[in-house]
Amino acid sequence: MAAVSIGKAWEEAVAFVAREASLLFPVALLFLALPGLILQEMTPPQLAEWMANPQRTGLPDIPPGFALATLLGVVIIWFGSLTLFALALRPGISVGEALRLGFARLPVLLGTALLAMFLIGGLMLAAILVAVLASLVSESVGTSIGAILGAFVGGATIFASVRLMLLNPAVIDGNQGVVRSLRHAWALTRGCFWRLLGFIILITLLSGIASMAAQTIFGALAGLAAGPEAARLVGGVASAAVSTVIQVYMLVMLARIYRQASAG
Repeated sequence: MAAVSIGKAWEEAVAFVAREASLLFPVALLFLALPGLILQEMTPPQLAEWMANPQRTGLPDIPPGFALATLLGVVIIWFGSLTLFALALRPGISVGEALRLGFARLPVLLGTALLAMFLIGGLMLAAILVAVLASLVSESVGTSIGAILGAFVGGATIFASVRLMLLNPAVIDGNQGVVRSLRHAWALTRGCFWRLLGFIILITLLSGIASMAAQTIFGALAGLAAGPEAARLVGGVASAAVSTVIQVYMLVMLARIYRQASAG
């Protein structure tokens, strides 16, 4: 593969977003920000409290309707990301064409997600079985082996997530099926794991800090003007807007990194 330059990808992303903002941001707001806001408003209060403090109690009951809405929201967000990648990878394409292409390639992306979940689930099940068998011999040995295998599964999941970071652009830019798309995305990131890991950590930290700042500032202003309920709503909208802007730049950067890696 060709050498990957995060700095070059950033420069190209800034120029592209400045030029095509009128296409990118409406799609991002409709298919990334809006589903997230709807799910936020639908989240049961007990689940929201548990997410804020997961150590306090066990996982509360989740209504089936909320689970289905979450699944639908994730699918819509993935569809939106594919559409944004189509706009970023094919200059001159219209929003309508990008939407149709994203819809056509969505089943492949869903298939890769299901296959990846199946593989990770199988790895977790194997680790649990080994830990249980070891605990039959000695409880302390089983606990130690379980902790080691748990750390291994977690590390393997992070490693696979980084190596498959270019999966979405690979899916939207090609016409391959599930397995070949996974292989292609895996091959593209060979030799640049640490650069991509550093990139995603930096973006995650930046997004978290900026979103929290926007939620705090705008939520406080709305709270002073209209009370706590307005503070929660306005803070959530501001946080989602900031997060969406950062996501647009991140996706365009990934598209440029994909182009760099494909050159090799």
